[in-house]
Amino acid sequence: MLYRRMNKLPTDLSILGFGCMRLPVKNNGSIDEKQATAMLRYAIDHGVNYVDTAYPYHNGQSEPFVGRALQNGYRDKVYLATKLPSWLIKSRADMDHYLDEQLKRLQTDHIDFYLVHGLMNPIWENLKALDVTRFLDDAIDDGRIKYAGFSFHDELALFKEIVDAYDWTFCQIQYNFFDEHYQAGTEGLRYAADRGLGIVVMEPLRGGMLSKDIPSINNIWQKAPSRRSPTEWALKWVWNHPEVTVVLSGMSNFGQVKQNLAFAEDGLPNSLSSEELTIFREAEDEYKKRIQIPCTGCRYCMPCSANVSIPECFEIYNQGCMFDSPNVAKYNYSFLGGMFGSPGFASQCQECGECEEKCPQGISIREQLKKVVAYFGK
Repeated sequence: MLYRRMNKLPTDLSILGFGCMRLPVKNNGSIDEKQATAMLRYAIDHGVNYVDTAYPYHNGQSEPFVGRALQNGYRDKVYLATKLPSWLIKSRADMDHYLDEQLKRLQTDHIDFYLVHGLMNPIWENLKALDVTRFLDDAIDDGRIKYAGFSFHDELALFKEIVDAYDWTFCQIQYNFFDEHYQAGTEGLRYAADRGLGIVVMEPLRGGMLSKDIPSINNIWQKAPSRRSPTEWALKWVWNHPEVTVVLSGMSNFGQVKQNLAFAEDGLPNSLSSEELTIFREAEDEYKKRIQIPCTGCRYCMPCSANVSIPECFEIYNQGCMFDSPNVAKYNYSFLGGMFGSPGFASQCQECGECEEKCPQGISIREQLKKVVAYFGK
């Protein structure tokens, strides 16, 4: 295992973090605790010291599971990360309530890395008004948390605003070779690092999409002087960035744990050659050729009177087609069901046509939304 250090920390963190959002499950949907516990402890025994969970993962089962799995001395071997359920916060008292509940669920007296979860503009504005930074200061002062950070799902300008709004220790962003310019992106990565924040990366494989066995993509990887699987290429690309401290992987079986541990032995910064970096660009271009709907995400079609999240519907549909990953796409599509606001499914379309009059790309939005409905169902 290789390790890196955040600027504001006295100790090192494993470059591979264990994400607890995609644990193995039984037929009834509950976590397979025997298998998941064995996987987590095996990873810790082999050098992983960063474990990441959150209040809603596995329908609220993840935190209690992690609390049980880290018994018998394993809690002392790791830095534990979880997240304030920011979309549920209506008052300052709510912040304390959820943190205290999480400490009980995790069976610990402190959380090492506490993130404000899933920041987007409406959520951030609400939390600012409720003085979330004072809450973080108080929680650090009374010992309930050690280091404060945030995870992010919005545009670059908001990311920079949040970075500058508080003395964060770290941030967590989605980052992979396909998402260099998505949300915070490379510019946000460097902006945060320049201001001393550690970087934890989520979705290095885009929920497993970049691990798919796609012949046209595999042909591109075959051009490289080194032979690696699509998963190893994708992880190595993220680790190549010296600004990145930890890369989270949501592992679902023992094979993935052992595989990723092996990959983490070679996750050195600035280790990819110029030839290899060129191959990544070829792979990205090949994925983009598989796009079905030419939506640029400009949002001129919004707002929709029927509350359809038109750009998001198209983006997730395109992801399923690009990466040949309908199941992952369906999982992502389910989050349009109102977790952070009103539902935005394509099936809500009333075919008024107002969006098509605004679309600068001339997309037949109503017809394309029907394709989305056919792909994901109602």
